[in-house]
Amino acid sequence: MFEVREDDLSGEQTRALLALHLAGMHASSPPGCVFALDLSGLQSPGVTVWAAWRKERVASVGALKIAAEGTAEVKSMRTHPDFVRMGAGSAILETIIATAKARGMRRLSLETGSGPAFEPALHLYRRRGFMNGAAFGSYTESAFNQFLHLELS
Repeated sequence: MFEVREDDLSGEQTRALLALHLAGMHASSPPGCVFALDLSGLQSPGVTVWAAWRKERVASVGALKIAAEGTAEVKSMRTHPDFVRMGAGSAILETIIATAKARGMRRLSLETGSGPAFEPALHLYRRRGFMNGAAFGSYTESAFNQFLHLELS
């Protein structure tokens, strides 16, 4: 069982996991194809970050970014390697979905990459009902990125 709580990004464990996330995105993506938010982006208005904790350790992080006209975006989902396939990512994703619904969002979207490094996350999103679709917001389609959407209404 994980305790999911909103995170102010001041803790060393959360920052380290987000740094691991950014490094992983850059290592697994072609140049110019990484859209993960850095620390300052995650601290922007309209972005809420959560961490899933098990005892005294951060197991997973994820964020919700409110966009325009009843839409929101999943950002910066990452599970610590020590907690993979234990439900930490699912706990964060369920929190993001529930919060988006509670805030009146009609659709939740995300952008991610292609290839083996992205398959576990894609499996999680698709298992929860996200479906591939068109680019959204300021994103443009490429051979590498994928766009998934979940209708909330």
